[in-house]
Amino acid sequence: MFIAMNRFKVIKGAEKDFEHVWLSRETHLDEVPGFVEFHLLKGPERDDHVLYSSHTVWRSVADFEAWTKSEQFRKAHAGAGGHKPLYLGHPEFEGFHVLQTVTSDGRRTAAE
Repeated sequence: MFIAMNRFKVIKGAEKDFEHVWLSRETHLDEVPGFVEFHLLKGPERDDHVLYSSHTVWRSVADFEAWTKSEQFRKAHAGAGGHKPLYLGHPEFEGFHVLQTVTSDGRRTAAE
C-alpha cells in the first residue's frame, strides 16, 4: 500500500472556507482503480495557521501515480486555485510506502 498526504497551513479565520471547499467537492476517487480510502484531517492550531492534511490510501504507488495523470484527477482539482487565499505557501506533499498494517482484530501484515 501507499499513503499520499498533503499538508496545508490554513490561515486563521479561513478554516470554514477551506473545509467547505474540500467537503463540498466531487473527488472522483471512487472511479479510480487502486483507491482504498480518503481522510481530511484537522490538526493543531498555531499562531498564524491551523494545520490540515489530506490523507489518501492506495493499493500501490503505481495506482497513486495513475490517479495523478487521470481525467478524474483533473476534474477533482478543477478550479482549485480559483478560491481566495486560504493557506500559507503551497501544500506540502508527502508519500509513504506502508511497511506494516495492524488491524483492530489483531491481524498484522507486512509489505512484501
